[in-house]
Amino acid sequence: MPRNKYPEETVAKIIETSLRLFLEKGYEQTTILDIVANLGGLTRGAFYHHFKSKEEVLEAIFSNETFSNKSFENAKKAKVANGLERTKLALKGALAENIDTDYRKYATQLSMSLMSNPRFFAEKLKGDTEVAKMLEPFIAEGMADGSIKAGNPKLLSELFMLLCNMWLVPAIFPSTAEETYEKGELVAEIFDSLGFPILDDEMGEIFGAVMETVVKETLDATHVRNHTHET
Repeated sequence: MPRNKYPEETVAKIIETSLRLFLEKGYEQTTILDIVANLGGLTRGAFYHHFKSKEEVLEAIFSNETFSNKSFENAKKAKVANGLERTKLALKGALAENIDTDYRKYATQLSMSLMSNPRFFAEKLKGDTEVAKMLEPFIAEGMADGSIKAGNPKLLSELFMLLCNMWLVPAIFPSTAEETYEKGELVAEIFDSLGFPILDDEMGEIFGAVMETVVKETLDATHVRNHTHET
């Protein structure tokens, strides 16, 4: 078998195809054979070269849907003034990537299935926990250099993920566009009061763009789902 020159493209195709099938057929009902049959010529060997099971694909979906490790690695190596700036740099990069994710529309639909599918919800919690662990050393650095108020970096990173990746997600806590933006402002106030002024003007603009995309796609997906049920 010839060596695949573009493994990243193959992985992305497997993830996107699997996600679409999980949403259309249901996770339990989707088999690896179903996934392979929809990969446009890729073989079962190509699938198993990158993933051992569909469980691994599901883990990868939530890992990709949340944040990219790349932005955290870049922030770790960057020359910045302090820990707060390093934290901002990591999150800005992750949020910017989040806007342009190829399978964003599927990820939004997936988030709408969280409350009805315990397996999906469990994977999301696992992914959020991993991101909190990546944030923790950056926050600890900020607490050490004084750019972030001294405290427990583990708890602060977990609180950040809980509010931003749970409370602000319309599919988990239903809210209108106006309420979602109001939540964003409240989150900024909460972290400012905790000595963690993470949402500066630039971060606010990027965060606002992400939330605008998420809210629009959630509303669109809800409309499609309701229309499907009616017909």
